[in-house]
Amino acid sequence: MPRYKLTLEYDGGAFAGWQRQDNAPSIQQALEEAAEAFDGAPVTVVGAGRTDAGVHALGQVAHLDLAKPIRAGKVRDALNAHLRPHAIAVLEAADATPEFHARFDATGRSYFYRILNRRADLALERGRAWRVTQQLDAEAMNVAAQALVGRHDFSTFRYSQCQADTPVKTLRSISVMRHGEEIRVNTSARSFLHRQVRSIVGSLVEVGRGNEDPRWIGEILKAADRTLCGPVAPAEGLYLESVSYDPLT
Repeated sequence: MPRYKLTLEYDGGAFAGWQRQDNAPSIQQALEEAAEAFDGAPVTVVGAGRTDAGVHALGQVAHLDLAKPIRAGKVRDALNAHLRPHAIAVLEAADATPEFHARFDATGRSYFYRILNRRADLALERGRAWRVTQQLDAEAMNVAAQALVGRHDFSTFRYSQCQADTPVKTLRSISVMRHGEEIRVNTSARSFLHRQVRSIVGSLVEVGRGNEDPRWIGEILKAADRTLCGPVAPAEGLYLESVSYDPLT
């Protein structure tokens, strides 16, 4: 069976997350139903990351196997035709080796989180960013975030229902930058714990508000205690930006 690598973007607002569920719409289900509609047989779509309900993607990667060979460009166009009117788009489809695995072959994932720091309600950006009305100190947030870079036990920032084998992860980079009203938190790692980025962002906002000293982030990281984590940031501000692979995959 021919295998294809897909690059996807989607607005997660109308979905209960990536993973197929029995009684709620999911990104995976929409893709599988679209693939089956033109392939004529049930199809399983495997994603590089299982984004939560409300989380968006600009560069999610997935793979699927079809019953018969089809030109990659036609796979992209057929999927997009059957995905309408869902807010999901296949940006690219490419031929993949039978061994390629979107999740297990990934060597890096980049997420960013958008905060709109303003008093006015959101209109055009509603559901696509977290509005924080209190003035935030982005520089203090960035200083605090650097304590998280490297290999650590991230239990403090790990969701209680996380199924990862270990809380130890290596955060390659994190930065907090302001552009006018928008504050963006950029993160990169090989893989992340369940709700790790949102937990980190929520804690950094406590620093930005002046409720905590920048050194607090390092202190609660070392404590490895989930009860010390700040409020978890809402899902709508989080975006899976890209997934990276070795050149040969």
